[in-house]
Amino acid sequence: MLFASANDYKDCPRKAVTAFGMSGVGKTMVATQLRKSGWFHYSVDYRIGTRYMGEHIVDNFKKRAMRDPFLANLLRSDSIYIGSNITFHNLSPLSTYLGQPGNPDDGGLDFAEFQRRQAQHRVAEVSAMQDTAYFIQRAQKIYGYDHFIADTSGSFCEIVDPNDPNDPVLKAVTDHSALLYIRGTEEDEQRLISSFVKAPKPMYYSPDMLENAWGRYKAEKGIANDNDVDPNDFAVWGFAALVRHRLPIYQAIADKYGYIIEARDFETIRDDQDFDAMMMMAVAHRHNG
Repeated sequence: MLFASANDYKDCPRKAVTAFGMSGVGKTMVATQLRKSGWFHYSVDYRIGTRYMGEHIVDNFKKRAMRDPFLANLLRSDSIYIGSNITFHNLSPLSTYLGQPGNPDDGGLDFAEFQRRQAQHRVAEVSAMQDTAYFIQRAQKIYGYDHFIADTSGSFCEIVDPNDPNDPVLKAVTDHSALLYIRGTEEDEQRLISSFVKAPKPMYYSPDMLENAWGRYKAEKGIANDNDVDPNDFAVWGFAALVRHRLPIYQAIADKYGYIIEARDFETIRDDQDFDAMMMMAVAHRHNG
Protein backbone atom coordinates (compact mmCIF):
# COMPACT_ATOMS: atom_id res chain seq x y z
CA MET A 1 0.00 0.00 0.00
CA LEU A 2 1.61 3.23 -1.20
CA PHE A 3 0.04 6.66 -0.87
CA ALA A 4 -0.28 9.19 -3.70
CA SER A 5 0.84 12.00 -1.39
CA ALA A 6 1.35 12.92 2.26
CA ASN A 7 -2.20 14.31 2.33
CA ASP A 8 -3.47 11.03 0.92
CA TYR A 9 -2.11 9.35 4.04
CA LYS A 10 -3.46 12.10 6.30
CA ASP A 11 -6.98 11.84 4.85
CA CYS A 12 -7.09 8.03 4.89
CA PRO A 13 -10.07 7.10 7.10
CA ARG A 14 -8.59 3.76 8.13
CA LYS A 15 -4.82 3.70 8.45
CA ALA A 16 -2.88 0.42 8.53
CA VAL A 17 0.92 0.38 8.97
CA THR A 18 3.34 -2.52 9.32
CA ALA A 19 6.54 -1.41 11.08
CA PHE A 20 9.77 -3.36 10.64
CA GLY A 21 13.43 -3.01 11.55
CA MET A 22 16.07 -4.33 13.92
CA SER A 23 15.01 -5.69 17.29
CA GLY A 24 15.30 -2.87 19.79
CA VAL A 25 14.66 0.16 17.53
CA GLY A 26 11.39 1.00 19.29
CA LYS A 27 8.65 -0.74 17.30
CA THR A 28 6.88 -2.15 20.36
CA MET A 29 7.32 1.07 22.35
CA VAL A 30 5.66 3.23 19.67
CA ALA A 31 2.97 0.65 18.96
CA THR A 32 2.12 0.75 22.67
CA GLN A 33 1.86 4.55 22.50
CA LEU A 34 -0.43 4.30 19.49
CA ARG A 35 -2.61 1.78 21.30
CA LYS A 36 -3.19 4.42 23.97
CA SER A 37 -4.28 6.78 21.17
CA GLY A 38 -6.89 4.42 19.77
CA TRP A 39 -4.90 2.26 17.35
CA PHE A 40 -5.08 -1.54 17.30
CA HIS A 41 -1.68 -3.06 18.11
CA TYR A 42 -0.93 -6.36 16.39
CA SER A 43 2.20 -7.93 17.88
CA VAL A 44 3.58 -10.49 15.45
CA ASP A 45 5.89 -12.01 18.09
CA TYR A 46 2.94 -12.44 20.45
CA ARG A 47 0.93 -14.12 17.69
CA ILE A 48 3.87 -16.43 16.94
CA GLY A 49 4.30 -17.35 20.61
CA THR A 50 0.62 -17.99 21.28
CA ARG A 51 -1.20 -19.15 18.15
CA TYR A 52 1.59 -20.89 16.27
CA MET A 53 4.33 -21.85 18.75
CA GLY A 54 2.30 -22.09 21.94
CA GLU A 55 1.93 -25.86 21.89
CA HIS A 56 5.64 -26.40 21.18
CA ILE A 57 6.54 -24.08 24.06
CA VAL A 58 4.23 -25.75 26.57
CA ASP A 59 5.25 -29.25 25.48
CA ASN A 60 8.85 -28.29 26.19
CA PHE A 61 7.84 -27.13 29.68
CA LYS A 62 6.12 -30.47 30.23
CA LYS A 63 9.13 -32.46 29.07
CA ARG A 64 11.24 -30.64 31.64
CA ALA A 65 8.62 -31.21 34.35
CA MET A 66 8.44 -34.93 33.53
CA ARG A 67 12.05 -35.28 34.70
CA ASP A 68 10.79 -34.70 38.24
CA PRO A 69 8.90 -37.80 39.53
CA PHE A 70 6.65 -35.65 41.75
CA LEU A 71 5.58 -33.37 38.88
CA ALA A 72 5.41 -36.29 36.44
CA ASN A 73 2.75 -38.04 38.54
CA LEU A 74 0.71 -34.85 38.79
CA LEU A 75 0.91 -34.27 35.03
CA ARG A 76 -0.14 -37.81 34.20
CA SER A 77 -3.21 -37.46 36.40
CA ASP A 78 -4.05 -33.99 35.02
CA SER A 79 -3.68 -32.60 38.55
CA ILE A 80 -1.64 -29.58 37.51
CA TYR A 81 -1.72 -27.18 34.61
CA ILE A 82 1.40 -25.87 32.86
CA GLY A 83 1.03 -22.88 30.58
CA SER A 84 2.98 -20.07 28.95
CA ASN A 85 2.42 -16.56 30.29
CA ILE A 86 3.70 -14.76 27.21
CA THR A 87 2.83 -11.07 26.78
CA PHE A 88 3.59 -8.24 24.33
CA HIS A 89 6.45 -7.14 26.59
CA ASN A 90 7.60 -10.54 27.86
CA LEU A 91 8.49 -12.97 25.09
CA SER A 92 10.73 -15.10 27.30
CA PRO A 93 8.72 -18.31 26.80
CA LEU A 94 9.30 -18.08 23.03
CA SER A 95 12.95 -17.10 23.40
CA THR A 96 13.60 -19.87 25.89
CA TYR A 97 12.07 -22.46 23.58
CA LEU A 98 14.16 -21.38 20.57
CA GLY A 99 17.32 -21.58 22.69
CA GLN A 100 20.90 -21.50 21.40
CA PRO A 101 23.06 -24.29 19.97
CA GLY A 102 26.11 -25.50 21.83
CA ASN A 103 27.32 -27.20 24.98
CA PRO A 104 24.37 -28.90 26.74
CA ASP A 105 26.09 -28.43 30.10
CA ASP A 106 25.74 -24.67 29.54
CA GLY A 107 22.12 -24.91 28.41
CA GLY A 108 22.88 -25.34 24.71
CA LEU A 109 20.85 -27.35 22.22
CA ASP A 110 22.04 -29.98 19.80
CA PHE A 111 22.53 -28.16 16.47
CA ALA A 112 20.02 -30.37 14.65
CA GLU A 113 17.41 -29.69 17.36
CA PHE A 114 18.15 -25.96 17.13
CA GLN A 115 17.59 -26.12 13.36
CA ARG A 116 14.29 -27.95 13.90
CA ARG A 117 13.03 -25.26 16.26
CA GLN A 118 14.22 -22.54 13.88
CA ALA A 119 12.21 -24.18 11.09
CA GLN A 120 9.14 -24.19 13.33
CA HIS A 121 9.63 -20.49 13.96
CA ARG A 122 9.87 -19.74 10.25
CA VAL A 123 6.55 -21.45 9.55
CA ALA A 124 5.01 -19.62 12.51
CA GLU A 125 6.31 -16.20 11.45
CA VAL A 126 5.15 -16.62 7.86
CA SER A 127 1.69 -17.57 9.12
CA ALA A 128 1.58 -14.68 11.61
CA MET A 129 2.55 -12.16 8.92
CA GLN A 130 -0.07 -13.56 6.55
CA ASP A 131 -2.64 -13.03 9.32
CA THR A 132 -2.19 -9.25 9.03
CA ALA A 133 -5.26 -8.69 6.84
CA TYR A 134 -7.39 -10.86 9.12
CA PHE A 135 -6.40 -8.77 12.14
CA ILE A 136 -7.01 -5.49 10.32
CA GLN A 137 -10.56 -6.66 9.62
CA ARG A 138 -10.96 -8.12 13.10
CA ALA A 139 -9.79 -4.89 14.74
CA GLN A 140 -12.45 -2.90 12.92
CA LYS A 141 -15.38 -5.31 12.82
CA ILE A 142 -15.15 -6.66 16.37
CA TYR A 143 -13.47 -3.90 18.36
CA GLY A 144 -14.25 -0.81 16.31
CA TYR A 145 -10.65 0.27 15.68
CA ASP A 146 -10.14 2.29 12.51
CA HIS A 147 -6.35 2.44 12.72
CA PHE A 148 -3.95 -0.48 12.90
CA ILE A 149 -0.22 -1.00 13.46
CA ALA A 150 1.59 -4.31 13.07
CA ASP A 151 4.68 -4.59 15.28
CA THR A 152 6.83 -7.15 13.44
CA SER A 153 9.64 -9.39 14.55
CA GLY A 154 13.20 -8.31 13.78
CA SER A 155 13.42 -11.39 11.57
CA PHE A 156 10.69 -10.19 9.17
CA CYS A 157 13.36 -9.64 6.51
CA GLU A 158 14.48 -13.28 6.83
CA ILE A 159 11.17 -14.72 5.62
CA VAL A 160 10.68 -12.57 2.50
CA ASP A 161 12.44 -12.03 -0.82
CA PRO A 162 12.29 -8.34 -1.79
CA ASN A 163 13.39 -9.27 -5.32
CA ASP A 164 10.36 -11.50 -5.86
CA PRO A 165 7.31 -9.42 -6.92
CA ASN A 166 5.10 -12.38 -6.02
CA ASP A 167 6.59 -13.05 -2.58
CA PRO A 168 3.54 -14.35 -0.67
CA VAL A 169 4.37 -12.68 2.65
CA LEU A 170 5.18 -9.28 1.17
CA LYS A 171 2.07 -9.44 -0.99
CA ALA A 172 -0.12 -10.37 1.98
CA VAL A 173 1.20 -7.43 3.97
CA THR A 174 1.47 -4.74 1.28
CA ASP A 175 -1.99 -5.46 -0.14
CA HIS A 176 -3.50 -4.28 3.14
CA SER A 177 -0.98 -2.04 4.93
CA ALA A 178 1.84 0.44 4.40
CA LEU A 179 5.34 -0.85 5.16
CA LEU A 180 7.43 1.38 7.41
CA TYR A 181 11.15 0.75 7.92
CA ILE A 182 12.58 2.05 11.20
CA ARG A 183 16.16 2.60 10.07
CA GLY A 184 18.99 2.57 12.57
CA THR A 185 22.41 4.19 12.24
CA GLU A 186 25.77 2.57 12.95
CA GLU A 187 25.51 4.04 16.46
CA ASP A 188 22.14 2.32 16.92
CA GLU A 189 23.66 -0.94 15.73
CA GLN A 190 26.46 -0.72 18.29
CA ARG A 191 24.00 0.18 21.05
CA LEU A 192 21.81 -2.81 20.20
CA ILE A 193 24.78 -5.14 20.07
CA SER A 194 26.02 -3.81 23.44
CA SER A 195 22.57 -4.39 24.95
CA PHE A 196 22.53 -7.89 23.53
CA VAL A 197 25.93 -8.66 25.09
CA LYS A 198 24.46 -7.82 28.52
CA ALA A 199 21.36 -9.95 27.99
CA PRO A 200 21.67 -12.44 25.10
CA LYS A 201 18.40 -13.79 23.72
CA PRO A 202 17.64 -16.35 21.03
CA MET A 203 17.12 -15.10 17.49
CA TYR A 204 15.80 -16.48 14.21
CA TYR A 205 18.25 -17.19 11.38
CA SER A 206 17.33 -18.10 7.81
CA PRO A 207 18.56 -21.66 7.06
CA ASP A 208 21.43 -20.58 4.80
CA MET A 209 22.47 -17.81 7.18
CA LEU A 210 22.49 -20.23 10.13
CA GLU A 211 24.62 -22.84 8.35
CA ASN A 212 27.06 -20.16 7.25
CA ALA A 213 27.24 -18.47 10.65
CA TRP A 214 27.69 -21.75 12.52
CA GLY A 215 30.54 -22.83 10.26
CA ARG A 216 32.29 -19.44 10.36
CA TYR A 217 31.97 -19.15 14.13
CA LYS A 218 33.52 -22.57 14.76
CA ALA A 219 36.30 -21.87 12.25
CA GLU A 220 37.12 -18.49 13.84
CA LYS A 221 37.14 -19.99 17.34
CA GLY A 222 39.02 -23.13 16.32
CA ILE A 223 36.20 -25.41 17.53
CA ALA A 224 35.64 -28.80 15.90
CA ASN A 225 32.96 -30.30 18.16
CA ASP A 226 29.51 -28.68 18.29
CA ASN A 227 29.22 -29.46 21.99
CA ASP A 228 32.30 -27.36 22.73
CA VAL A 229 30.52 -24.18 21.62
CA ASP A 230 29.58 -21.72 24.38
CA PRO A 231 25.87 -20.98 23.61
CA ASN A 232 25.96 -17.42 24.94
CA ASP A 233 29.16 -16.57 23.10
CA PHE A 234 27.67 -17.82 19.84
CA ALA A 235 24.50 -15.83 20.56
CA VAL A 236 26.45 -12.57 20.83
CA TRP A 237 28.60 -13.35 17.79
CA GLY A 238 25.53 -14.43 15.83
CA PHE A 239 23.53 -11.32 16.73
CA ALA A 240 26.24 -9.04 15.34
CA ALA A 241 26.37 -11.16 12.19
CA LEU A 242 22.58 -10.97 11.87
CA VAL A 243 22.59 -7.17 12.17
CA ARG A 244 25.10 -6.86 9.31
CA HIS A 245 23.22 -9.45 7.24
CA ARG A 246 19.78 -7.88 7.68
CA LEU A 247 20.48 -4.19 7.04
CA PRO A 248 20.67 -4.37 3.23
CA ILE A 249 17.55 -6.57 3.11
CA TYR A 250 15.58 -4.11 5.24
CA GLN A 251 16.69 -1.32 2.91
CA ALA A 252 15.72 -3.26 -0.21
CA ILE A 253 12.24 -3.90 1.19
CA ALA A 254 11.77 -0.22 2.02
CA ASP A 255 13.10 0.96 -1.34
CA LYS A 256 10.66 -1.19 -3.27
CA TYR A 257 7.59 -1.34 -1.08
CA GLY A 258 7.54 1.20 1.71
CA TYR A 259 8.65 4.21 3.69
CA ILE A 260 11.53 5.07 6.00
CA ILE A 261 11.72 6.82 9.38
CA GLU A 262 15.06 7.16 11.13
CA ALA A 263 15.20 5.36 14.49
CA ARG A 264 16.36 8.50 16.30
CA ASP A 265 13.20 10.30 15.11
CA PHE A 266 10.93 7.32 15.69
CA GLU A 267 11.93 7.22 19.37
CA THR A 268 10.54 10.75 19.88
CA ILE A 269 6.97 9.75 18.98
CA ARG A 270 4.62 10.37 21.91
CA ASP A 271 1.17 9.90 20.38
CA ASP A 272 -0.80 9.36 17.17
CA GLN A 273 -0.34 12.97 16.05
CA ASP A 274 3.45 12.63 16.19
CA PHE A 275 3.23 9.33 14.34
CA ASP A 276 1.00 10.73 11.60
CA ALA A 277 3.32 13.72 11.15
CA MET A 278 6.31 11.41 10.68
CA MET A 279 4.40 9.14 8.32
CA MET A 280 3.45 12.16 6.21
CA MET A 281 7.10 13.21 6.17
CA ALA A 282 8.15 9.70 5.10
CA VAL A 283 5.56 9.64 2.31
CA ALA A 284 6.73 13.04 1.09
CA HIS A 285 10.37 11.95 1.14
CA ARG A 286 9.60 8.90 -1.01
CA HIS A 287 7.81 11.05 -3.57
CA ASN A 288 10.66 13.55 -3.58
CA GLY A 289 13.21 10.80 -4.17
